[in-house]
Amino acid sequence: MATIRKAWSRDELLVAFNAYCRIPFGQLNKSNREIVKLSRMLERTPSAVSMKLCNFASFDPAHRERGVKGLKHAGKGDRVIWDEFHGDWEGLAFESEEALGRLYGLEEQAEVAHREEKPVIATEAERTVRVRLVQRFFREAVLSSYGYCCSVCAFGVVEMLNASHIVPWSKDAKRRADPCNGLSLCVLHDRAFDRGFMTVDEKYRVVVAGAVKIDDAPELHEVGLLKIEGRKITLPERFRPDEEALGYHRENVFLG
Repeated sequence: MATIRKAWSRDELLVAFNAYCRIPFGQLNKSNREIVKLSRMLERTPSAVSMKLCNFASFDPAHRERGVKGLKHAGKGDRVIWDEFHGDWEGLAFESEEALGRLYGLEEQAEVAHREEKPVIATEAERTVRVRLVQRFFREAVLSSYGYCCSVCAFGVVEMLNASHIVPWSKDAKRRADPCNGLSLCVLHDRAFDRGFMTVDEKYRVVVAGAVKIDDAPELHEVGLLKIEGRKITLPERFRPDEEALGYHRENVFLG
């Protein structure tokens, strides 16, 4: 008798895509501990979960160029979730974090889980939780894509890395959770990028503002800022920085 495959629910697809964004691309295999754990929670095999994540990877233009393929007959739901995320990163980031909370029973997410009747105006607590969950999704998606290293200097102490918004959080709500609007930067280069003392040009090379080009600079200043000019940043395995967002940063944030 043929085995009947259990259809993937929306929550399961949301959680799977969330995992795809958080797990480094090179680790999307059935032996990955997070995939094994997720498979147990979903009551599916690690192979099934791994292949689902690879299906999502197969939609990514960057991976398609490299010949990455998913299942020959990937479910329509996979493409729907992919398109929904790319159409509303903030909304789907939040929804997927909620789904993750329901799956693992995390109180933080559960307190803002979907209800049959939601208030017209969200409470301040709900807004705070939403922001925190969206920021967490963005951080994990960006840092994992860059291999948990600074894209400028390769510094790899995770606790000293930030997922830096290219178009600032306050300027475009639609880009707040979009990993293509992010760069993995150490605390020094995050602050320099955020304050406009450095940017990235059309060829992904670092450009340093004139304001920091001083004579007799201290060693950290020289190594951390002056010597990085012209260096090409390390590009991520997925979610390559959006050229339009980088253009915005050069025009509106960079001090020149």
